[in-house]
Amino acid sequence: MESLTPHDIVILFFSLGILLALARVLGELAQHLHQPAILGELLAGILLGPTVLGNIAPQFNSFLFPSQGPCAIALDTITTLAVALFLLVAGIEVDLSTVWRQGQTGIKVGLAGIVLPFICGFGVAWLAPQSFGHPPEADKLIFSLFLATAMSITALPVIAKTLMDMDLYRSDLGMVVVSAAIFNDLTGWIVFAVLLSLMGKSPLGNHNSIALIIVLTLALAGIILTLGRWLIHKALPFVQAYTRWPGGELSFALILAFLGAALAEWIGIHAIFGAFLVGVAIGDSAHLRERTRVIIDQFVSFIFAPVFFASIGLKVNFFTHFNLWLVLLVLVIACSSKLAGSILGARWGAVPVRDAWAVGFAMNSRGAMEIILGLLALQAGIITHSLFVALVIMALITSLISGPMMRLVLRPAKRWRLHDMLTSKLFSRQLQAISRREVIREMAELVSAAAGLEPQIVEATVWEREEALSTGIGNGVALPHARIDGLRQSVIGVGISESGIDFDAPDDKLAHVIFLILTPKDDPGQQLDIAAELARKFRDQRMLDHVKRTRSFTDFLALMRASMH
Repeated sequence: MESLTPHDIVILFFSLGILLALARVLGELAQHLHQPAILGELLAGILLGPTVLGNIAPQFNSFLFPSQGPCAIALDTITTLAVALFLLVAGIEVDLSTVWRQGQTGIKVGLAGIVLPFICGFGVAWLAPQSFGHPPEADKLIFSLFLATAMSITALPVIAKTLMDMDLYRSDLGMVVVSAAIFNDLTGWIVFAVLLSLMGKSPLGNHNSIALIIVLTLALAGIILTLGRWLIHKALPFVQAYTRWPGGELSFALILAFLGAALAEWIGIHAIFGAFLVGVAIGDSAHLRERTRVIIDQFVSFIFAPVFFASIGLKVNFFTHFNLWLVLLVLVIACSSKLAGSILGARWGAVPVRDAWAVGFAMNSRGAMEIILGLLALQAGIITHSLFVALVIMALITSLISGPMMRLVLRPAKRWRLHDMLTSKLFSRQLQAISRREVIREMAELVSAAAGLEPQIVEATVWEREEALSTGIGNGVALPHARIDGLRQSVIGVGISESGIDFDAPDDKLAHVIFLILTPKDDPGQQLDIAAELARKFRDQRMLDHVKRTRSFTDFLALMRASMH
């Protein structure tokens, strides 16, 4: 049996070290330039792969990254592990309760945002397969279904990062986008899991029946997301109580991911789908702390994800297989169909026009999910290298333009000043509450008179929104909010808690400054603007320290005014 020799081990670790180092450096540089880290990670693979190093120093390229032999198999094994862990993280980002609590709007956006691109992608691939470089040996139906899926799938991790960068992740608009993306991801990956099964034979035997494959895929998803999710929810408190944090929860998540991946591969569905479903089940548990999510994400995103995305550049020569016409064709069809579907879905869900366009550009992000999808199709022989390159470029461009286009359409029509909305009547220097519900009740009583509303109505509306997704933004700040029907102008209440309130923030810090934000139902844009402005002001930890030292509303207002300069 062939095994790694000492020479092979030297090459493997040497190549991994170089690959990870360059991917991390370029990934950090990309983020410094306000671009997705995946852009730098892919560039690292392109520089070290056949595109650049293979042309400049082909012998050294073959030495570092041999295409055959034990080292190639070992590197492929590591990248398979990396992509499975990345899908685990993507699954953990999914919050099924957000979909249900968001209600019809998110589902309408998700449904329209996947149906229209799917129809367009399938139609053009079926009617003109040669325009997309359809391989003669590939089944036309599977090729068309793949392109339809590629046009319709979205990238929840990229969308979540874009919304976080814009301080909109926990806003009402952010909830619509995230819930729609969750629906998109689940549907798209189930469809693609069926496609992957159609392309090969399952270890259970030959079952080419499409109906059987669909049943197996849906059965796996159903079992993991029902019984599996319930068992995980019951087991997490035991893990938290009897293991050391965060190692216990991290090990628990990885063990389940490996088992889920093995089960999916065993029944003939790709392993990454099993890891993704396990991630969804883990992430949906209320026992999983936000800080634990962040640690798992960082563990994978800073080590395994860069290796995987950099390895993509090792497999394809991006210069040789670049086809400008194909890139433009894929880009136009992908963007136009996704934007149209998502915007129509948002309008169907009664989202205002400006916000509907923002939803459309957010949902147009493809990012990592598109690249993983394309790589699996390339390895299965469904698509050519040229179409894969076009899909990678499309994924990067849609991810790059998402944030800037959202900022453009969400730019406020008129400038307002935050400090003009703050008054001494709506300021409490010493909150008495010790829990989220209590502080919302206390602050609802504070602002209800100014808003001309009953305190019970304000409390119930804000708490309903808080249950859907916690509004703790980190750095000791929380922004509970609600849009109120009949409210004429926005109202902001401010409370300071010496002991701190647990708002389940991403950094796991207690909230000491709480802003209760009420905005008119028919003006969702102002709530987004206020939340983004407050998040920007408190991005620096020192701002919280300054606020905690204030002794009166006058001190607080002076600090808020000073922070504008």
